[in-house]
Amino acid sequence: MNSKGVVCPVDRTLNLINKKWSVQIIRDLFFGKKHFKEFKEDKPKLSNKVLSNCLKELEENGLVEKKVINTTPVTTEYYLTEYGRSMNRIIYELAMFTLHDDDDNSYSSETRESLKEDFRQTLGIDD
Repeated sequence: MNSKGVVCPVDRTLNLINKKWSVQIIRDLFFGKKHFKEFKEDKPKLSNKVLSNCLKELEENGLVEKKVINTTPVTTEYYLTEYGRSMNRIIYELAMFTLHDDDDNSYSSETRESLKEDFRQTLGIDD
């Protein structure tokens, strides 16, 4: 908060996604994951309790919508709200931060370009 009592917009944004797994869950939602078990597939250290709390907080912050589908057994799906989808540029820029580093040998140039294109298409980014 500055001297005029205004909270910095960056701080407000970070407060929406301040849980450890929030950004990864938002990314996964963009990439089509929507069920509880799908969020856990590539995150073995993520406990059910932490995932549940994180999804609940993202829902409370208006970024995620929970839909209960009346099937047997009952199925729960999670979707980004319009507000949540507006984070596409943030997620994109987080990914691009390291993909633009040509000195980073983590990715081959082909893989780097493929990842860039995957993120562009999935997140609906027009450069």
